[in-house]
Amino acid sequence: MTNTDIERYSYDVVVIGAGGAGLRAAVEAREAGFRVAIICKSLFGKAHTVMAEGGIAAAMGNVNSSDNWQVHFRDTMRGGKFLNNWRMAQLHAQEAPERVWELEMWGALFDRTKEGKISQRNFGGHEYPRLAHVGDRTGLELIRTMQQHIVALQQKDAKEYGDAEVNLKVFAEVTITDVLIENGTATGVYGYRRETGSEILFEAPAVILATGGIGKSFKVTSNSWEGTGDGHALALRAGGKLVDMEFVQFHPTGMVWPPSVRGILVTESVRGDGGILTNSEGKRFMFDYIPEIFKDKYADTIEEADRWYKDQENNRRPPELLPRDEVARAINSEVKAGRGSPQGGVYLDVSSRLPAEEIQRRLPSMWHQFKELADVDITKVPMEVGPTCHYVMGGVQVEPDTAAAVGVPGLFAAGEVAGGMHGSNRLGGNSLSDLLVFGRRAGIGAVAYLNDGSAKPKLSEATVAKAHARLNAPFERTGGENPYTIHQELQQTTNDLVGIIRIKSELEAALVKLQEFRTRIKNVTVTGGREFNPGFHLAFDLENMLIVSECIARSGLAREESRGGHTREDFPKMDPKWRQINLVCAADGEGTSSTAMPATMMSKELAGLFDPNELAKYFTDEELASVKGGSN
Repeated sequence: MTNTDIERYSYDVVVIGAGGAGLRAAVEAREAGFRVAIICKSLFGKAHTVMAEGGIAAAMGNVNSSDNWQVHFRDTMRGGKFLNNWRMAQLHAQEAPERVWELEMWGALFDRTKEGKISQRNFGGHEYPRLAHVGDRTGLELIRTMQQHIVALQQKDAKEYGDAEVNLKVFAEVTITDVLIENGTATGVYGYRRETGSEILFEAPAVILATGGIGKSFKVTSNSWEGTGDGHALALRAGGKLVDMEFVQFHPTGMVWPPSVRGILVTESVRGDGGILTNSEGKRFMFDYIPEIFKDKYADTIEEADRWYKDQENNRRPPELLPRDEVARAINSEVKAGRGSPQGGVYLDVSSRLPAEEIQRRLPSMWHQFKELADVDITKVPMEVGPTCHYVMGGVQVEPDTAAAVGVPGLFAAGEVAGGMHGSNRLGGNSLSDLLVFGRRAGIGAVAYLNDGSAKPKLSEATVAKAHARLNAPFERTGGENPYTIHQELQQTTNDLVGIIRIKSELEAALVKLQEFRTRIKNVTVTGGREFNPGFHLAFDLENMLIVSECIARSGLAREESRGGHTREDFPKMDPKWRQINLVCAADGEGTSSTAMPATMMSKELAGLFDPNELAKYFTDEELASVKGGSN
């Protein structure tokens, strides 16, 4: 294929990713009057957002009027072990309720309270019932609503211009392989149509990454096939940086049997609605794993934990609702100690806690999922569950207010691909509100960038030719390496050496293996034509997964403490000195580097929302002195 065969388009804004963050960004840019292209790797409506089951975390106070943004901010910072970008956590907590009400105005059908308000459920790490939900299918409803709003905007354009896609068009089943850069500035993107392999170019002065996560780098994951770290890798190759990549969340409850469905998510709503975790001895083991920093907030007896569901004002929360990192480590410890279930997990039981009809009403997807995939009726018997790679807290380093990628003018990132918001661990439900809040802010940031009056560089044919050559390289190589073989070995390496529990020797071994994969990937050869060629797709996904895995391992080796989604067996405790540091990854020649960067300290006013005794568990004496005097 020659450069003249390339399909070419020109837009003001290109959004890569059609999940919640991407669609919300696209709406914001289009409503500001700009022409927008939405590019999705899968079919429109099949984004991984649909797999989010529990709800959208927003402090609306519909179930408990004591809830407010300050409490949500506190919970988010606690969950992230105070390594969060505090400004992102603040904006998120303040703006999440408005984004939920906005969805409702656009047609989302949330479950209701008896008073007719949007219902909110309990979730791990949240002090009050906070998750607005649609049964256990909230992500699906979010995407349905956003799609409907996109179509409404297109219908409006059809009436005004006679063409529904003149200003807002969705390009489905397109993979982007490069963000195009001129003089350090984003000028568009390059890729191919997955069905035919034909090449496609989008010129655009503003590019928004909303590509989701990295789960397919790991052997056991809740992520769908699209989660190959595309946006993370695109940003790195474009000159951007990734922050907090050592923090990978292993959701504590994924299916463990049968093998074909291992890793599929079991929503936290099961525990939020009363489900309990037990080991092979029938013991509710989570009472043995309450960390010292949380002991004042979580029940230490079964009686108090069970009373909490009816009287939250006078009882502490059940330990099953600890933040996800704590629960995942506890399950891992039980299995290693020989107290696991027959298939290598533990038991999650809601059958003894709620009537069958109530389970089917509250958790219809979970009931159907286990019945169809494992022939297990969760209204009658416990489920077997275990940790699964679910989410990466790390991502593109961005400016909090604009979602602009640090160091690359014209590039923006929102949702899971952006780092900073969640610190070392994400609370359940904060993902959907994150993508709505910062999807909108990415759109606002792109609009402001387009309106700032500065001259934007033009895309050169030399840059196009470079992207064209890179895309065609797998067909021209003669090394004979099979991408499927390398992918299996890569997943096994991350599973064995960069998993839930890490240690220096294994992280060093992982980096050696990853360097070997880098050499082998240069020899990956794709045979056959471009049409319907999965080996062609994997050749590029593999490069992305490799560079992401290297960042995770390199940052994991550098951080000599345990915090949130990063647990070091050789450094088992949190160290307040490491709370002052974010690790930032950058492309370094053909590899990556990881550099320590001072973490920003929250303002005195925000620090005043916390009990000083709680802050003393996380901060150094010098840091505490710097925020002394904030109002509580």
